[in-house]
Amino acid sequence: MGQERSFMKEHTTIMDKEQLQLTLHRLAHQLIENHHPFTDTCFIGIQPRGIAVSDYLIDCIRMIYPDLTIHYGKLDITFYRDDIRTQLHVPNETILPFSIEGKKVVLIDDVLYTGRTIRAAMDALLDNGRPSKVELCVVVDRLYSRQLPIHPDYCGRSIDSIVTQKVKMIWGENPRVILYDSL
Repeated sequence: MGQERSFMKEHTTIMDKEQLQLTLHRLAHQLIENHHPFTDTCFIGIQPRGIAVSDYLIDCIRMIYPDLTIHYGKLDITFYRDDIRTQLHVPNETILPFSIEGKKVVLIDDVLYTGRTIRAAMDALLDNGRPSKVELCVVVDRLYSRQLPIHPDYCGRSIDSIVTQKVKMIWGENPRVILYDSL
């Protein structure tokens, strides 16, 4: 408990509850603008941290268009990660109750940092079919830290950060995005 309090004291809030909600609603509206009526589009949240974001975005879209079919799935990338042998990862379930063959796929995650998670997601995705196009939607883009040439198509906020800092989305009663030093 003491560590958690210390952690919570030494952080910077990037987005408070209202800013986060506005950002997520803006992202949902951008997805609607570019993909309505969703006939050739699939939305896929990246396990584990992209799921809360993708659930929220899909709920926003479904509130606006309750009668439209929205293809929404969840993708586990555990065994596609390049650090699988060096770090402990708990596998999740991939849920894709539709074909991605020839569809536009929007991958959804919380934070874009080095690009390695997205690379793993694209490998996992291609094992499930060949989409016509893949787009990326993230809440936070950590600029200047990319190790791979990956860039989001939809981004809530871009920030500068250093390697020792971490960005975390916190959900629950007081959802927010924080930046903290990991050392």
